[in-house]
Amino acid sequence: QVQLVESGGGLVQAGGSLRLSCAASGRTVSPYAMAWFRQAPGKEREFVAVISWNGGSTYYANSVKGRFTISRDNAKNTVSLQMNSLKPEDTAVYYCAARNTVALGVAAQAYNYWGQGTQVTVSS
Repeated sequence: QVQLVESGGGLVQAGGSLRLSCAASGRTVSPYAMAWFRQAPGKEREFVAVISWNGGSTYYANSVKGRFTISRDNAKNTVSLQMNSLKPEDTAVYYCAARNTVALGVAAQAYNYWGQGTQVTVSS
């Protein structure tokens, strides 16, 4: 089993930055694709970004492309999401997810392990 714990959320003004981190425990996630999803109140969980097992491939939702950067450190069993130029519409609970395959995926149902989420609130 893999346990994922997110941190780094908070309240920030529009145009500001936050860095989210996700720490994995239980087993190494180095062979896994890792992703970030988010869910705003009253909306479905949506894909944000994904990174391949070795960090060589990344993919972003159009809504965050150019503003967010996903990265990972397999030695530390962590994945991060650097969020710049934040907008009020980025407000959501952000979830870290792991998929026990090397293939990238954007569908939430493709992921086997989830963290409990961290709240990001962007004020206008």
